[in-house]
Amino acid sequence: MLKIAVLYPELLGTYGDGGNALVLASRARRRGIEVEVLQVSLDDEIPDAKILLLGGGEDGPQRQATYGLAKNAALAKRVNDGAVLLAVCAGFQLIGSSYEVEGGLHVEGLGLVEAVTTRGSKRRVGNLLTRVGTRWMVGFENHGGETELGSDEVPLGVVESGAGNGRFAGDARYLDGVRYGSIFGTYAHGPVLAQNPWLADELLSLALGRELEPLVTVADELHRLRVREVGDFNFDAVDY
Repeated sequence: MLKIAVLYPELLGTYGDGGNALVLASRARRRGIEVEVLQVSLDDEIPDAKILLLGGGEDGPQRQATYGLAKNAALAKRVNDGAVLLAVCAGFQLIGSSYEVEGGLHVEGLGLVEAVTTRGSKRRVGNLLTRVGTRWMVGFENHGGETELGSDEVPLGVVESGAGNGRFAGDARYLDGVRYGSIFGTYAHGPVLAQNPWLADELLSLALGRELEPLVTVADELHRLRVREVGDFNFDAVDY
């Protein structure tokens, strides 16, 4: 049984990121894999799930979620035990070293990755297209943060269109998210796995510890069309 846990949806569910669990469950079940999706509230213990999901939310709920997840270092323990973590937007910020909220308050993060988020000069709203290895990840960003990764951290990808983490001294590129072991962080909503089924399959494969048989659905074709639309690419010249 593959267990997928959506963490604190009542706090980190502003942008529909809970839909990532539906995508994972659907693509697993199409391959004959039994799945249980768990909704984990603030007062619940974090279950022994193979995949953990954090979504986006506003400053107040984000702080509540951070304090809840910091209790007994529960999230860190699950990740250290091998759970796959997908953290989106506010969820991405709170797994870092610290993040800044309205009023200039700096909140200590969970420290799962070395990343410091400060408030940018303007809010970033719009399409986000990122090159992740040899693939394209498309989504929608809506945030006011700029996230600088530590020198040893690796971004999830390089931004083709949009802002993502932002751009910092010494690097002319805009980067998005972070990839550290079984941790995936990104600013992409969408939900991101609905728009990028290949990424859902990557998370499933990592969680299950094996390669998955190919699965082609309407979502895969829509991903190609969305990448073409956002990136304004020649359809036949792009590796999706």
